[in-house]
Amino acid sequence: MWHFVKRAVSVFFPKYSGRADVQCGRCGDFLIMVVLHVLFEHAAGYALFAVKEVEEIGMLLPQVEESVLSLAKFNSMVSLAAFFPFKSAQAALENMNAISEGVVHADLKLFLETNLPLSGKKKPSLGVSDAKIGAALQEEFNISIQTGGVVAEITRGVRLHFHSLVKGLTALAASKAQLGLGHSYSRAKVKFNVNRADNMIIQSIALLDQLDKDINTFSMRVREWYGYHFPELIKIVSDNSMYCRLAQLIGNRKELSEESLESLEEVVMDSAKAQAILEASRSSMGMDISPIDLINIERFSNRVVSLAAYRLELQEYLRSKMSQVAPNLAALIGEVVGARLISHAGSLTNLAKYPASTVQILGAEKALFRALKTRGNTPKYGLIFHSTFIGRAAAKNKGRISRYLANKCTIASRIDCFSEVPTSVFGDKLREQVEERLSFYETGDMPRKNVDVMKEAVKEVKAETSVVKKKKKKQAAEEMEVQAEETPAAENGSEEPSAKKKKKRKAEAEEVEEAAVTDNGAEEPDPPAKKKKKQKTETVDAEETPETPVSEKKKKKKKKE
Repeated sequence: MWHFVKRAVSVFFPKYSGRADVQCGRCGDFLIMVVLHVLFEHAAGYALFAVKEVEEIGMLLPQVEESVLSLAKFNSMVSLAAFFPFKSAQAALENMNAISEGVVHADLKLFLETNLPLSGKKKPSLGVSDAKIGAALQEEFNISIQTGGVVAEITRGVRLHFHSLVKGLTALAASKAQLGLGHSYSRAKVKFNVNRADNMIIQSIALLDQLDKDINTFSMRVREWYGYHFPELIKIVSDNSMYCRLAQLIGNRKELSEESLESLEEVVMDSAKAQAILEASRSSMGMDISPIDLINIERFSNRVVSLAAYRLELQEYLRSKMSQVAPNLAALIGEVVGARLISHAGSLTNLAKYPASTVQILGAEKALFRALKTRGNTPKYGLIFHSTFIGRAAAKNKGRISRYLANKCTIASRIDCFSEVPTSVFGDKLREQVEERLSFYETGDMPRKNVDVMKEAVKEVKAETSVVKKKKKKQAAEEMEVQAEETPAAENGSEEPSAKKKKKRKAEAEEVEEAAVTDNGAEEPDPPAKKKKKQKTETVDAEETPETPVSEKKKKKKKKE
């Protein structure tokens, strides 16, 4: 159809041949023959571009790739059809979040309904860069969606020349909008998991592994370095951290005497070893060492000792975190192995979503894919191999106990992930079940039924949660009482000075009144006196005035008589 229209244009309008638009004879506007629209999402807003001669563009894809860099050539193929700017940064963030999740936002829906010709017989084709949002748009509007190929090249050109294609938008404003949206989007992604406590477990187990490697490497370096001076000490002491502490304590072996035997016993925790070290230092075949070299060895061994002490603190921290975040998993399989499972899965929630078959081989992905590639035997266990159960099982029962243990690990992780009050009751019961299964494989004793064990665990959990809730209520009530006591104390403290001021004012007013009454008698008070003074003086005048007429009346009556 498009070739027929183009041929008709070239025949009847020769001067417009080779163009994708025809000027109307009535209004003078150019009628664009648009087959494809391209949606572009920018930090400033949504833009809809009309693409001309889409079939020729598809045939000449290498030339399109070259013409994308030139704005004049790109304008001949693509033109802006509509632009919808975002009202605020919050609106831009909401729209971008919806696009990243593959959801059609209300703003995008309104924009496409307004500017995309959906009512015609032939429905338009829309090109998008993301296939996820394309599927959502196809379901929403029932239109054909294109991704990749020509659309990808056009999107690349639009991204390059966007500030030139949209009127009123400069390159500086576009970059500022992108920067602000990028910051807010990344901030929202970081805040998405702000309450996750298993992040600390993941970082702790990674740091613990790194510390093990570093302590081992540094200890071997101390052994080699100090071994030139005291080579016999390597055979006597095998522990790395103990060797570094001894190298720091002994220093020059020639200065070692009977007086330092007690300090050696404190480090070695064995009197026989301490005596052997003392005897070996007297008959050592090591070379002499300079004081400067000895100082450097002591400093380095001090660093190794401090790293070993920090590793113990970190292990205790990991144990406490596991008891808070995943107590059942820690009780079942141990803190270190449980932390490795959480770290390998990415989070406790991801581990809870895994089936038991995945948990069983978690950590053995290379062996699994190699077995699938070579059509060999798949691995029986991954990280759970480091648990004590598989090591205690016989060779023929290792696969069976690994399946059973993986099943119990998934149950424990799901309980830890979705329980409100963290308790280790279920983990202890699951560990008992694994122990019973091990004894069943060895001796044939039948284990308890899972239903009975879980009923006991539920009863214990209910009792424990009720106690925990009561404690929380008491703590909340105590906090409320403390707050209630603090607020009236603050109010009384603010009211006390005002009450004292009022008392002082009353006392001063009474003194002024007494002075006015004694000095002036029945005279009126001074103008600066207050209302209370005026009222008192008025009462005094009222009491004095009626005495004179009463005495005059009595005198008149006596005269008449």
